[in-house]
Amino acid sequence: MIDRLLKIQQKFLKIDEELQDPRIASNPSRLKELSKERVRLTPIFTKIEEFLRLEKNKQEAEALLKTETDGDMISMMKTEVEDSEKNLSMLTKELEIMLLTPDPNSGKNVLIEIRAGTGGEEAGLFAADLFRLYTKFAEKKKMKNEIIEASPTGIGVYKEIIFSIEDDRAYDFFKFEPGAHRVQRIPSTESGGRIHTSAVTVAVLPEAEEADIKINEFDLRIDVYRSSGPGGQSVNTTDSAVRITHIPTGLVVSCQDEKSQLKNKDKAMRILRARIREKQEEDRKTSADALKKEMIGSGDRSERIRTYNFPQGRCTDHRINYTSHNLSAIMDGDLDELFNALSESDRIRRLQTEKSNE
Repeated sequence: MIDRLLKIQQKFLKIDEELQDPRIASNPSRLKELSKERVRLTPIFTKIEEFLRLEKNKQEAEALLKTETDGDMISMMKTEVEDSEKNLSMLTKELEIMLLTPDPNSGKNVLIEIRAGTGGEEAGLFAADLFRLYTKFAEKKKMKNEIIEASPTGIGVYKEIIFSIEDDRAYDFFKFEPGAHRVQRIPSTESGGRIHTSAVTVAVLPEAEEADIKINEFDLRIDVYRSSGPGGQSVNTTDSAVRITHIPTGLVVSCQDEKSQLKNKDKAMRILRARIREKQEEDRKTSADALKKEMIGSGDRSERIRTYNFPQGRCTDHRINYTSHNLSAIMDGDLDELFNALSESDRIRRLQTEKSNE
């Protein structure tokens, strides 16, 4: 393990040297890449420095024990060795977690798609509730969010809504959300007081930058048309809505949320890049089924991951058998406890997997 720690220590120091190089300052993409990696490695580097210092103290104390004859000094050296071993054991466990292979999407912004599933209007209402839940959480964490495209079917009802969350922490927070979210409650339109079960599906797409996904403009068919609102009525007198078809994959993206055709095209391209990236990821996962089994859930939209039971005030995540009886707080954007439980479960699983592969 010490060899591995020394290599990371050298890598960190090399990054520091490169960041001082004037040539790096004139290369924004390289500067961003190095700065991001330095931020990621800084807490690991600090722990490594502490680990190496303790290891050196332990070795020095052990060496003195071999030659020391004074009883008090021997007792002091033995205490030094025992304390160092105890602290090294704790640091080793911390470093094992910190040195887990980083998720390649960590640090990325995300596009979140929420779609009403089974349950009619009640599903559309819960799609809106889930959107508010996520954006409230984002606002509490000072993360920027923006609606990219929405398909309202009434007041406070969405057939589908796509929005972005922009922050270095966005993917790490939301990566466990893909799947089917089930809601059990009495709809406001239900006179008999019966509990209805509805569902919405969530997809979380790490946003792909232009440099990540190369799209040939000749592979695109771009159609423009007039925006329309609920019921099909026109809400614009110009052809501002944009539909983009990526011919090689057959992916189609539409955007009409903005009054500007150019802005709608930019938003549609953001969605398209993310969906092409998602398709590439799915193709890779299909050819490596073992990777799917290692995940907390496959991320498939058809997989029920969570139930929100309003009569019982309960929220249950079925993947980790986690239940909170404070549903009202969760619906108000208080997701820290749930996200921490999911992250901890994922860390334990990844640690076990990496140890078994050593």
